[in-house]
Amino acid sequence: MALLTQSYFQADTSQPLFAGTLGDLMRSNARAAPDRVALVEGVADPAKRRRWTYRQLVDVSETAARGLLNHFRPGDRIAFLAPDTPEWVILQHAASFAGLILVPVNPAYTARELEFVLRNSEAAGIVFAESSRGKDLRALVDEVAPRLPHLKTRISMSDFDALLASADPSRALPEVKPSDTIQIQYTSGTTGFPKGACLHHTGVINSSRNIVLRTGFPDGGVWINAMPMFHIAGDIVSEIGCFAMRGTFVLMASFDPGLMLDLFESEKCRASLIVPTMILALLNHPDRPKRDTSSFKTILTGAANVSPALIERATATFSCELYNMFGQTESNGPVCITSPDDSIEDLTQTVGRPMAHVEVRIVDPVSLTTQPVETVGEIWVRGYQVMTGYYGQQAENALSITDDGWLRSGDLGTMDGRGYIKITGRLKDMIIRGGMNLYPKEIEDLLFEHPEVSQIAVIGLPDEKWGEIVAAVILPAKPDTPPPVDDLYAYSRRQLSPQKTPERWFFVRNYPLTATGKIQKNVLLEWVRDGKIEAENWTKPGQSSAAGLA
Repeated sequence: MALLTQSYFQADTSQPLFAGTLGDLMRSNARAAPDRVALVEGVADPAKRRRWTYRQLVDVSETAARGLLNHFRPGDRIAFLAPDTPEWVILQHAASFAGLILVPVNPAYTARELEFVLRNSEAAGIVFAESSRGKDLRALVDEVAPRLPHLKTRISMSDFDALLASADPSRALPEVKPSDTIQIQYTSGTTGFPKGACLHHTGVINSSRNIVLRTGFPDGGVWINAMPMFHIAGDIVSEIGCFAMRGTFVLMASFDPGLMLDLFESEKCRASLIVPTMILALLNHPDRPKRDTSSFKTILTGAANVSPALIERATATFSCELYNMFGQTESNGPVCITSPDDSIEDLTQTVGRPMAHVEVRIVDPVSLTTQPVETVGEIWVRGYQVMTGYYGQQAENALSITDDGWLRSGDLGTMDGRGYIKITGRLKDMIIRGGMNLYPKEIEDLLFEHPEVSQIAVIGLPDEKWGEIVAAVILPAKPDTPPPVDDLYAYSRRQLSPQKTPERWFFVRNYPLTATGKIQKNVLLEWVRDGKIEAENWTKPGQSSAAGLA
């Protein structure tokens, strides 16, 4: 292929797309491989690992779909608030068969966060687990539901059997089109509170399918997943990618390196999407040398920088291939991925080339013209996988998707002459902690309400374990007597889930400002890096100390 001179990668359409819905895919699998195991509950005790063949998974999902249609109409939004269990997967497919739109919700959310998602999506109902990691989810739902008149139906997952029993087997399931919305995934968009990205059947199936085809995941392969199912990494890229190849999906309730190593051996797992902190935990676990991990051939990763040393250690230890990816929720998942024969430099310094049927250009954010190669600009994406739009936010849609179909990613990068893309920063003010997108404005808005906070800027700081962590830079209302960090932490934690709560705290007497009075967060990052401001000597609640002001 001739080297590019402009940062424009034309879509490769030589590989056909899957033309159908998720229901079509699953029914096709059930016809082609009815007795193949589709879903395994990845628990420690092998005797307690529940299993569903493709025929069984489709049958129970269609039954659950008929049960859901006793409460909802096709097109209704239905929220899921639950930890990762096989029932989550079954109800996900039930919603698809029923023509419902799934709204996954992080079970770590507080009442404030849950209410925002339910209100913004205009959810007609919610399916919820009674608890998650000791947290009372029923109480959370009961707290917010009276404030949401459109939320008509609440179904506990403890009533799953009753839902199945209520289904009328003669009830016809609705016709669903590939262009129909299948999920509303909440993401940051470009500014402010999370926005509901409307994802469609064509997008979620083919973005996942093209990933597994690029990596050589075989028909009938075994995929192990510990990524959260409320996130596209778990319930789209991993799960649907596996099912696109009629594979076996081994679902863990949460990441446990010892258990994952056990499952590599006992379930003969071939592939997994795991972020760098998970890779390190697997490599460093004392059971790793004792386990037969010879079946494990493919690591997919992304959302954080991967060091050459980690790649070399992981691929050598597991005798596997590692792929680095880049994408976003608004694009139904990954846009770019590296290839098996890429150099260590390409694996660590780029996110590879665009996937099949994906058109990418690097654009000057001001002139909106395509940049020459090796020139920084905003990454624009066009193709089948672009979201329908943000739910109910026409103004934001106009800013994010151009009239001719380009998705403005908000990410900055370069493209080289081969079409390889390097990420250099973000236009959108977003923090990626352990692969999860966090939105500074949401955290800033909360802390701004604190009576002892005059102004607040939230930034992401590099972190070896998480990729980035949340830091708060505060201008106190009384600069000579700043509030105790313990108090600020407790205040934040009451309103925010753990990953959003700042982990490092700084106090300043002034901010670096632009000519228009906006805080220059890039300068704040330089201040932190250069030691011009120092964090509180604080590691956990109850152990803070006084600090001077910059």
